[in-house]
Amino acid sequence: MAYHCTSLLIIFFFFFNSLSLSTQINTSLSLSFPLITTRSLSHNPSRKLSPSLPSSQPSISKLPFKYSMALIISLPIGTPPQTQQMVLDTGSQLSWIQCHNRKKPTPTPPPTTSFDPSLSSSFSLLPCTHPLCKPRTPDFTLPTNCDHNLCHYSYFYADGTYAEGNLVKENISLPNYHSTHPLILGCATDSPDAEGILGMNLGRLSFPSQARVSKFSYCIPARHMESEGSFYLGPNPNPVKFNYINILTFPMGRRMPNLDPLAWTVPLEGIRIGGKRLKISPAVFRPNVGGAGQTMVDSGTEYTFLVREAYEKVREEVLSVVGSRVKKGYVYQESLDLCFDGDVAEIKRLIGDVVFVFEKGVELVVDKERVLDDVGGGVHCFGIGGSDSLEAPSNIIGNFHQQNLWVEFDVGNRRVGFARADCSK
Repeated sequence: MAYHCTSLLIIFFFFFNSLSLSTQINTSLSLSFPLITTRSLSHNPSRKLSPSLPSSQPSISKLPFKYSMALIISLPIGTPPQTQQMVLDTGSQLSWIQCHNRKKPTPTPPPTTSFDPSLSSSFSLLPCTHPLCKPRTPDFTLPTNCDHNLCHYSYFYADGTYAEGNLVKENISLPNYHSTHPLILGCATDSPDAEGILGMNLGRLSFPSQARVSKFSYCIPARHMESEGSFYLGPNPNPVKFNYINILTFPMGRRMPNLDPLAWTVPLEGIRIGGKRLKISPAVFRPNVGGAGQTMVDSGTEYTFLVREAYEKVREEVLSVVGSRVKKGYVYQESLDLCFDGDVAEIKRLIGDVVFVFEKGVELVVDKERVLDDVGGGVHCFGIGGSDSLEAPSNIIGNFHQQNLWVEFDVGNRRVGFARADCSK
């Protein structure tokens, strides 16, 4: 969910579940945005939240993005708009931006792209009296507290990064569309990252929920390409034939310590490598009684991670065909331990395609040309690791394995769709 390969949010999503935001969604609006991706990154009241929507043909605009590690979108926020860089993250709920008053001196210079609240006439802070600052689940540690009569939040991620600041309301301007009514965002005043987060999970505070977006989709180009990809809010206007899988949903009153009930949880059933179906029980990919084992589609995590029982089988199969070529003692980012510095083309050929098999025979195929990632220094690593390195017992399908695919998240119908594509076009 955030944009490090180990950035799964492990706490602080439970308190949002009981909020009373309206969940009516817009089914006619379609917008497209530019996304940029980069490896130079350092680091989840009952009112009308959007204006009346067009009842005629869907409004469509096309904006591109580049891909390297994370999907970064530029959004105009505030009045007048200030362009903000935000990581598109289907694993997070709360959207937040970097906020700094550039007229006030700070110990370290703020990011040049940070948002200046003093320049926006539509900016407002949430007071401590707001319902978000009143805990409704006292058995969980909540990320909000009162600080000088403001609603303060703190988010911590599994890789040790954090975002801290105040909850606010602000407008977001969308192409071919009037700006939204004020949405609830985090205004981060203490974060090491230059970019914010655009939370796209199923929570009531996520951007799709607040902006009443019925569905969204993106197409990530192959990492070695210099071309740009696409991100749409609303119906995809391209002639795409999606293969859909229904997501798994969970009762909101059912608390399990290792479960994220707001994630895009999919029914993974098995994995094939080089045409061979691995002997992994489908139960490994489903949440157990404690919530461990759920499988999530996460645009904010770079690589794919599997729980130990599944990863051991994957590792065993890879070692059986290319074990003698593994770079001994090398682990990339403390996460990927199947790395090579030999004949890359031959290693890819020996490993073959990797296929994630879902319910109803839906498959996500990663062809052999995309099973290894060039991590620099002549080293290439197999793009799947064990989720033990995240300290979170979950299966996560990261953006590395979503290249050259249209991926659609259908909020209204609670499903995810995949369609193979050349995302460089």
